[in-house]
Amino acid sequence: MPTTHTFFVSISWLCACLLLVPVTSTASSVLGSRGQVQGLPREFEEHFFDVPLAVRVDLDGRYLGDAMVVLSRDERVQLLAFTETQESLEPASVRRRWQERLAAGHPLGDCRQACPDGLRAVHYSVVNSQLSLLTERAESAEQGERYHRLPEQGSYGLLLRNQLNVVGGDHGSSGRYGLQGQSSLGNWTALADGQLDRGSDSTQSTRYHLEQLYGERLIDSHFFRLGYFTPAAQGLTRQPRLFGSSPDTTLGVMFGSSDSLAIDNGAPSTTPIYVTPDRPAVAEVYRNGVLINSQPVQPGLQTLDTRVLPGGIYEVEIRLVEDGQVSSTHQAFIYKPSNWRSTDKPWRYNLFLGQQSSLLNNWDSNHEDTLSAGVMANYMLHPRAILGLSTQRIDEAMQYGTSLDWDVRERFKLYGNLFQSQGQGTGYDVQAIHSYDRGSLVASHSRSFLERPRTYRQGPFEQSVSQSSLSLNHRLDPRNSVTLRLSHSSGASDGAGVDLGWSYYGRLLGSDANWRLSVFDRPGTAGTDEARSRGINLNLSMSLGSGGRRVAASFGTRTSRDGGRDLNASLAYQQDVDLGAVRTLGVNATADRYGAGVGGESLFENEVMHGDAYFQRSSYNSEFNAGLNLESVLAVGAGKAALSGQYLPHEAGLIVDVESDIADLKLHADDPQGNTASLHPGRNLIPVTAYKAGNVQFDFEGSDTVAAVIQPSSFDYHLNRGGIEYRRLRVLRTVTVIGQLFDAHGQPMRGAQVINHASRSVTEADGFFAVEMSESTPTLEVRQGGSPACLLNFDLKRLEREGDVLLAGDQRCTPASLARAAGTAAALDKG
Repeated sequence: MPTTHTFFVSISWLCACLLLVPVTSTASSVLGSRGQVQGLPREFEEHFFDVPLAVRVDLDGRYLGDAMVVLSRDERVQLLAFTETQESLEPASVRRRWQERLAAGHPLGDCRQACPDGLRAVHYSVVNSQLSLLTERAESAEQGERYHRLPEQGSYGLLLRNQLNVVGGDHGSSGRYGLQGQSSLGNWTALADGQLDRGSDSTQSTRYHLEQLYGERLIDSHFFRLGYFTPAAQGLTRQPRLFGSSPDTTLGVMFGSSDSLAIDNGAPSTTPIYVTPDRPAVAEVYRNGVLINSQPVQPGLQTLDTRVLPGGIYEVEIRLVEDGQVSSTHQAFIYKPSNWRSTDKPWRYNLFLGQQSSLLNNWDSNHEDTLSAGVMANYMLHPRAILGLSTQRIDEAMQYGTSLDWDVRERFKLYGNLFQSQGQGTGYDVQAIHSYDRGSLVASHSRSFLERPRTYRQGPFEQSVSQSSLSLNHRLDPRNSVTLRLSHSSGASDGAGVDLGWSYYGRLLGSDANWRLSVFDRPGTAGTDEARSRGINLNLSMSLGSGGRRVAASFGTRTSRDGGRDLNASLAYQQDVDLGAVRTLGVNATADRYGAGVGGESLFENEVMHGDAYFQRSSYNSEFNAGLNLESVLAVGAGKAALSGQYLPHEAGLIVDVESDIADLKLHADDPQGNTASLHPGRNLIPVTAYKAGNVQFDFEGSDTVAAVIQPSSFDYHLNRGGIEYRRLRVLRTVTVIGQLFDAHGQPMRGAQVINHASRSVTEADGFFAVEMSESTPTLEVRQGGSPACLLNFDLKRLEREGDVLLAGDQRCTPASLARAAGTAAALDKG
């Protein structure tokens, strides 16, 4: 093919002429592309400038991939496409972003204006055919920044989550409307939370309650809160358990530690790992028998680089391999607590001070306008042991608590709490967790001593309440597992209990199926007329093929409501559907000693809301109940507003308008930081992560190949919590046009830019080009030397077509086409 021939001619000239380059690699770093080729034959320039070249692309010294670029004589570089990326450690999102940044061309040398993504300089070296990109992150990476930078200009926007819950039946109805809002105001975030509800009792009036209304600001490792809020721990590993009332709404201030802006820089283990090889060797790090890292090491005493290992506290095995043979092995512990990077700052804390208050609230409160204050803290005794402390004044009483999180070994953890509250009592709890390859063993015990006020006839009253349990989960093989739970309680509910279960995963009638057999004997409750709750139950759940059909059935015996024996059975069927907004439909039926009961449910979602609805008819007394739950998110920002019905977390968001000429278009947006969302033509809301600068990428849903182009293919963002920005996205159906371009004198046009709404390309030395073109706008603009040269209009019905490829043949580029286009535009404007 002429294109391949031209490419190999260019490479041949390059290899031959590089032997004559009169500059060193150091000098070439200073010279521009024209300066580097001075002294070379003139014929070389024809195969160097304004034609596609194969280069290696580096970003801040890291290999991005091999690519095709075009160098112009005015010292500009245009990146066409990446051709080889297998050896690059950088994610595809980074390559896609820089390809978009350099698609239209960028000047070589220092970046002085329009510098995307912190670009400092762009350099091309003729000696090694390398394009180097230098950004401001090259310096910051060496400095090891510990916290994310907030947006320089802040961000603005509003996110409102609306929730409606309604339930009704033969004995009345009740409902609740909840509103959660967060707004970004520069570098501050405002948060509000309130609800409106009405109970089933006809004598009860409508209640309203504003739970929170405050502003918050993050500064590196701390947060500052001002306003009306409910005190809750933030940035702590564990908040000690309290006994008595929980903190009520407080009008005041709060200050403390925060991890929201912390950057995971690959912190080293707080205890180093040493090796002493006698010869050049490789240190292999294994966790649970699986290799997680390997490093070359030299003879002598040295430490391993633990920054590259996963966070947490766990045991590893170090194998030293010399000359292909394991020379030694030893065990070591990695100490990298998930929310704590080192022992240089052993304290984490939250402080609050204010006045218990009820704003916009008609709920009864017995402690209005009383002092509310407290401190919650964590102290790192050891990287494997965190001590928690809490002192709070709530409802005119002091509450104290302490806790201990202790990773005794990698697979054995111990948690404990000790707490006391004035006028309420004292208590403690302890939990031990041991995990092994096939399961886990959990033992827990808690005890509380309740106090009652003294009266004129009674002395001090004290009641002891305790709960103890031992739980075992064990996997017999990949298909079978068993569970056992032994428990004992005293106080309001006395007695011992046992639960034994067996689960089996297999196939039934060609579909995946889960079986579960459970046997139980527990203390009685009011629901069993205080008789012991005993029974046995067999459950089966399975899918029916691949059409989104599921069925579940159960059969067993249990204690009835009057203390007798109750045989029972149930059957449920669920089907995924596509009926407008309805996504799932289900029905169920039950039978027991009292009769038969029926029920149904549906899940639905559309562009503005999601939720579920259900109904039930009791087998015990034939009572009818039904419920409805709705939820929606409203985003306002950048002069736009959008509603979303997707069930997604929203810290911040992008309002995106999708324009397309493709019917039934479905896109998905992916954020490397974990968010994903579906898009459709029209207005959409995409959730993004707050505080961290990120990039959202777009692609077509499903595995079918679509001859179309998404413009742009990604969006950058950097928002505070509650921030909203607006973007526009175009999706164009395309065809690939292949042809050869000639000027008015019949000479091949080399290095000409061929541009369409969908993409752009550059002609080869012999005028050949291949470019994606919008099928709805079959026009190509040709630019030579940065100036418009002509417009090519195609009649798609007259061109030879092979699938999504059009063969345009020879095309003549004349300035007259520009004059015709200008005249047509003027006529349209006049009309």
